[in-house]
Amino acid sequence: MRLIQKWLSAGVMEDGQWAESESGTPQGATVSPLLANIYLHYVLDLWAQRWRRRQARGDVIITRYADDFIVGFQLRGDAERFLGDLRAQLGTVSLELHPVKTRLIEFGRFAAVNRRSRALGKPETFDFLGFTHLCGLTKKKKFLLSRRTIAKRRRAKLQEIKQSLRLRWHDSVDETGAWLHRLLTGYYRYFAVPTNLDMLDTFRSEVTKLWHHALRRRSQKSRVTWERMAVLAERWLPRPRTLHPLPGVRFDAKTQGRSPVR
Repeated sequence: MRLIQKWLSAGVMEDGQWAESESGTPQGATVSPLLANIYLHYVLDLWAQRWRRRQARGDVIITRYADDFIVGFQLRGDAERFLGDLRAQLGTVSLELHPVKTRLIEFGRFAAVNRRSRALGKPETFDFLGFTHLCGLTKKKKFLLSRRTIAKRRRAKLQEIKQSLRLRWHDSVDETGAWLHRLLTGYYRYFAVPTNLDMLDTFRSEVTKLWHHALRRRSQKSRVTWERMAVLAERWLPRPRTLHPLPGVRFDAKTQGRSPVR
């Protein structure tokens, strides 16, 4: 408790100037996510569990990561009541929902059919934990939750890579290739989900173009042709593959029967 009090009163530094923290946790402090999780466990998680048991008429599913959460409802009436009650619950502890990110949308297996019957167009999408979630279909026309890298974050990452390549103009090709290999490997480890591979292929192609541009800018007599670039990309830039299978595959545990004892 003494350490927590010290963190809360540590203040923040902005442009070299110290400022006192009058409320909340310090922005960017390592203790902030931990305290937020503890706080929201009592303010949100336990309250939502009670609400689900006592108030909900249909199924309710809640997924929370730090201060970002999604709540799914079987019935629209439950969703509307929950949103009103949640605002009141957070108001009791001086918290409020984000006015832009908080919204009710129709999503799921029957969303497309229901909205088409009302001439409302395709189901809306939502962003959560780096992915844009969409109502998709399998090859057999069954519902599939589709996830794609958020376009804004993908563009920001490419811009970051472009700036880093400018600082590496004088590095050897092998050094830059090894760096890009590590970067793409780490990127895939988070975003390589089944419905996102085409986006990762596009991301790899964009990185290849940025590297090619950087290599050609190193010298006015650069001879890095696209044929040469294709060889470098194949050597250093790994191709994406699914690293996070769907739950039905990931948790598909099978046991083998024992042979009869003789």
